Amino acid sequence: MSEVVDLTGPDPERSDDRVTEAAVLSPEDHELDIALRPRSLAEFVGQDRVKEQLAVLLQAARERVEPVDHLLFSGPPGLGKTTLAQIVAHEMSAGFQPTSGPALERPSDLAAILTNLGEGDVLFVDEVHRMPRSVEEVLYPALEDFSLDVVLGKGPTARSIRLDLPRFTLIGATTRPGRITLPLRERFGFSPRLDYYDVDDLEQIVLRSAGILQVGADADGAHEIARRSRGTPRIANRLLRRVRDVAEVRHDGRVTGDIARSGLAVFEVDELGLDRLDHAVLDVLIEKFSGGPIGLTTLAAAVGEEPDTVEDVVEPYLIQLGFIQRTPRGRLATERAYAHVGRAPRGRLPI
Repeated sequence: MSEVVDLTGPDPERSDDRVTEAAVLSPEDHELDIALRPRSLAEFVGQDRVKEQLAVLLQAARERVEPVDHLLFSGPPGLGKTTLAQIVAHEMSAGFQPTSGPALERPSDLAAILTNLGEGDVLFVDEVHRMPRSVEEVLYPALEDFSLDVVLGKGPTARSIRLDLPRFTLIGATTRPGRITLPLRERFGFSPRLDYYDVDDLEQIVLRSAGILQVGADADGAHEIARRSRGTPRIANRLLRRVRDVAEVRHDGRVTGDIARSGLAVFEVDELGLDRLDHAVLDVLIEKFSGGPIGLTTLAAAVGEEPDTVEDVVEPYLIQLGFIQRTPRGRLATERAYAHVGRAPRGRLPI
């Protein structure tokens, strides 16, 4: 069911300041992030199955001379959802219009973007699960019929007209696919999930990025950075830049295994890629609350962070490592967590 739109609207953003997670970048780092992104499927390292599937979709769309079907990329932050969206636009020789779910506060915000798209353009909506319901309902006829109902004027003189939109491709990205409503999810033609990368793929990414940054890096240095990157290319590139800083300031500028280890120690990234906030969560859970169970709100307050940050940014990797468990009664530290921080579980003597 289509919704009528009244035309006007604003624009917000997001933040995070961890070395190992998405941060508000300086202009220089933002430019580097763009420079390090691959521009074609051939340059994109990892996610082989998704690349194969996308290659088929893109080739078929080009042969039919029509826009590629609407796509929904899901998965943890930093795995390349935005990069793949840009690659789709590049491979289709189409325009690329990025926005985000939180920025589309009113139907008029979306209407303004849709009416300015060109034929075959790619509209990329990051954090699509955070799009307001009123905006989402405007999107339904746009995705299916490429049309938009607009109201002109106000009060008794108001009238509605239907605008025809150019055929475009919507690419949504989400870290929480479960929060996307079923009607919206069903309008995407292909919904791949991106998984964490293995160390070999991350090593290739680090070496490629080092070449772009004109940083000398050997295989040992690249491997050391890759294995502490939490399976995430964005983190691998960020750690490479920080190690590069240490290499240039304290050494000869070349990234070797020893220099990578010392550089990561400076920025408090341990052998498993855990940073200061990860250790703060483990220390609070083990020392102050005897391993739990402890509620999310209490845990977040104890480390001085928002509950959403702990739940979405810290916990997934700790759960992946088997360091904490989410239970109905709260968060629990596992024996692995005790071993990693060098302490013994309750009722046991340290060995």
